[in-house]
Amino acid sequence: MKNVDIVSLTDFIASNKKASNYLIIKRIKDIIRYLGPAFIVSVAYIDPGNFATNISGGAVFNYSLIWVILWSNIMAIFLQYLSAKLGIATGKNLSEMCGLVFSKTTNILLWIVSEIAAIATTMAEFLGGALGLYLLFRIPLPIAGIITGIVTFCITYLQKFGQRIIEVIIEVLIGVICVAYAFEMFLAKPDWLEVGLHTLVPSIANGDALFIAVGMLGATVMPHVIFLHSQLVQKRNYKLNLNQKRHHLRMEKIDIVIAMNIAFIVNAAMVIVSAAVFFKEGVIVNSIEDAHRSLEPLLGSFSSMAFAVALLSSGFSSSAVGTMAGETVMDGFINIKFPIYLKRLVTIIPSVALIFMGVNPMKALIMSQVALSFALPFAIIPMLLITSKKEYMGDFANKLTTTIVGWAISLFIISLNAILLYTTFKAAM
Repeated sequence: MKNVDIVSLTDFIASNKKASNYLIIKRIKDIIRYLGPAFIVSVAYIDPGNFATNISGGAVFNYSLIWVILWSNIMAIFLQYLSAKLGIATGKNLSEMCGLVFSKTTNILLWIVSEIAAIATTMAEFLGGALGLYLLFRIPLPIAGIITGIVTFCITYLQKFGQRIIEVIIEVLIGVICVAYAFEMFLAKPDWLEVGLHTLVPSIANGDALFIAVGMLGATVMPHVIFLHSQLVQKRNYKLNLNQKRHHLRMEKIDIVIAMNIAFIVNAAMVIVSAAVFFKEGVIVNSIEDAHRSLEPLLGSFSSMAFAVALLSSGFSSSAVGTMAGETVMDGFINIKFPIYLKRLVTIIPSVALIFMGVNPMKALIMSQVALSFALPFAIIPMLLITSKKEYMGDFANKLTTTIVGWAISLFIISLNAILLYTTFKAAM
């Protein structure tokens, strides 16, 4: 009898274990099925503008600005969650909801600012792709810019065959960036105690540090992808009931946390490598080319190659995402149906033109990120106004605490920009 009981108990445990394993596998498959939109969005958080601001921050201010990346990432997770929630709850993207909620004059203003932001970021991303081609293959920048435009057009054209293809391409390119910077970190051998300290303890040394910090914020919290994320979730949001929408939002939250934390690690790695190599050795970095050139004698040729590959992958992927965001903004605000190729050219042509003008890429990258920081409130404030209203969001409307946090973030960004303007004009006088 005892033997029978033992066998029964063993069978019971085995069957429970199988059931538990099945549920875990099912859960993982469910999560994987929903991974994608936040990964597309996260590319904007590791675009060439981040390379410029993070390299400048690390080379000049050592590890002291890593905390900016941490808090920018926390804000980004919060804002992207709100964007995704808006898209899932309403079945429309943010710019479409603005078109329904606000006056025509307000929408024209929002469209102009948002379109400029999309063009500014795409310029930065094109520069990154072109620089990556130049550093790897010595292709002249104007020709490299044209190649970047063609690659961007090809990637966005693949949307025709489904969003999942774009998601996979972006995920692969993010993987390349991660591997490249993991290799850089291994070679750089940073001071991890200092890294930990400056990740947790905020400090701003002077006005120059503030300028770079605002650039980091603009490079990490991106207005154009706040619009884009609400559009990307639509592909998995077709004819869902309330419970299915809640499940979709839970899965998207996981997608956001995973993708954004990968972006945080890559951004932090950029600052850490720059501080451990350039600041430590007293190397002055005035351009992306300087950073690439200086890595070889300090860390070896493979290091400079990894840097160029990461920059190229970042440039190609983020250029495509910037172009997609420009399309979303144009569709929603002004509700005029342009041919899709024309919408893409609106962001691509100015970017290629900038490269032909021969501007300093490093300065252009940093200035574009500061400009994006100024455009942020024009995306965040409409999103907060809409997501706080039950008449638009139903059961998904923001709770009071969510609304307070959202407005606090907006106020912080606006205040930071005001301080930057004051210090800039004061220095100029």
